[in-house]
Amino acid sequence: MYETIRYDIRNQVAWLTLNRPDKLNAFTEQMNKEITVALKQAANDETVRCLVITGTGRAFCSGEDLSGVTEDMDHGEVLRTRYAPMMKALHSFEKPVVAAVNGVAAGAGMSLALACDFRLASEKASFVEAFIHVGLIPDAGNLYYLPRLIGHAKALELAVLGEKVTAQKAYELGLVTAVISEEAWEEEVARFAERLANLPTKAVGLIKRCLRQSWELSFTEYLEKEAFAQRIAGLTQDHREGVRAFFEKRRAIFQGK
Repeated sequence: MYETIRYDIRNQVAWLTLNRPDKLNAFTEQMNKEITVALKQAANDETVRCLVITGTGRAFCSGEDLSGVTEDMDHGEVLRTRYAPMMKALHSFEKPVVAAVNGVAAGAGMSLALACDFRLASEKASFVEAFIHVGLIPDAGNLYYLPRLIGHAKALELAVLGEKVTAQKAYELGLVTAVISEEAWEEEVARFAERLANLPTKAVGLIKRCLRQSWELSFTEYLEKEAFAQRIAGLTQDHREGVRAFFEKRRAIFQGK
């Protein structure tokens, strides 16, 4: 079904793997489209309770494949038609999303990682705002997410200077959740993802929604959105299970419903 990515499901976790290792998993139009389709597939699949995005080989994603860039290219139109649908699908994804950054995440590849809920970094991973080196601005939602994660001043520094950020530095900046050794990489990523997959999925989605809305609404407006979200959460089977488990003094077993 897919040619530029791999998609499979294990233990309630969907794994979306960028699969152009010879090109450092650089984006092409086909890859943008396939990622968008896979995101919608995972969103609509009730058996999927967490999504991991990672890369094959030594890179997470090196950004746009520059071999396809021409002098007369309309960069704005490329963003509107190719990247915006992909990033909107990820932004509205109401299940936990983990970027398992196995290597370099540069340009729009860094944007993809920033748009995820959690970033796990291999000790060999790095992040590069490469746009400035070709006279462009960070795109694919990059400057929407970056200051929300690390603040305005540091976001400006990374975007303008375009220096490589190591995995450890990214952790110190608050850009990544954890740095994982190469030896423990696959096991630890799977463990983290499966932990998320066993949480009350609807509540996680509502938390994501409320956090997004908190940036855009007045406090009074937000409180109404919060009450609406809590009403939805309160009607879930997982809420009832959580309350029962509390009174029965046992660990809750959530079903994502």
